[in-house]
Amino acid sequence: MIDVLFLPLAFFAGTLLAVQAGANAQLAKATASPFAATTLQLSVGTLLLLAVAIATGSLVALENLPHVTWWHVLGGTASAFYVVSTILLFPRLGAVVSVGLFIAGQMIASLALDAFGLLGVPATGLRPMAVAAILLVLAGAGLVVFGQRDATKSMSASRFGWLLLAVAAGAVLPVQGAVNALLRSDLGGAAFPVGVISFLVATFAMAAVLLATLVWPQTPRPQLGGVSAMPWWGWLGGFAGATYVTTVFTSIPVIGAATTIGLTIAGQQLASILVDRYGWFRLPQRPVSAMRLAGVVLILAGAGALKLALA
Repeated sequence: MIDVLFLPLAFFAGTLLAVQAGANAQLAKATASPFAATTLQLSVGTLLLLAVAIATGSLVALENLPHVTWWHVLGGTASAFYVVSTILLFPRLGAVVSVGLFIAGQMIASLALDAFGLLGVPATGLRPMAVAAILLVLAGAGLVVFGQRDATKSMSASRFGWLLLAVAAGAVLPVQGAVNALLRSDLGGAAFPVGVISFLVATFAMAAVLLATLVWPQTPRPQLGGVSAMPWWGWLGGFAGATYVTTVFTSIPVIGAATTIGLTIAGQQLASILVDRYGWFRLPQRPVSAMRLAGVVLILAGAGALKLALA
């Protein structure tokens, strides 16, 4: 019964990624730097998770930190890698193509984690039904990509290396969840302290990237003057990211990596359609094609089939 509760939680966490994208866009506009915005967003998530860990009395679990395997604390670096990749890829491939390749990377990595029992994920074996469900999700992602105008042009004009980077950027997200789950086990099962460590590592990694950009010639310098005029919901990115990361690493040991990632992808895509259709979060309104809607339906069907295949 408990595992059933993680299904809607994973889906909800995916919808929050659309909120995070809208909030981060506002923060990036206010600071004139996507790197500064992401660093601030991660800092907010860190403080939020720290406050929750203190309030729940679970921060004491950090006493075990000196005894954990060193690489179990590095899950947060995946967030910095993913964010930097999006900043590099969106102008080159376009947002729709990039997201489609992220989905492919996420599903391939999560299937490998489940099938071969990598990084502590319970092994399920390479079941034919699970592979078919993954292919269904990938087919849906393909429809989402090619259902957007100019997607084919972006794909053909891009170089192979950028395509590989997009797949890798998606693949690190389920790996991050699995590594954070290992850290949770090391800390005696406490969830919020793991989130604190993950976000703290991500914040430092992103701050290092920000400092590197400041010494790079012709890089725009962050400006904080626009933050005061930013809408209040521009700060929700940290909340959305903290909820997503915590939900993923708590869900993977219970319902599996592929099911967790499939549900978060489905939630993200469904919420993104609403954001595009109605122009929420001050983002441009975009028409939603029938092909893209069909792609989201396939992603939802594939996520449901994954749960049944891995049950």
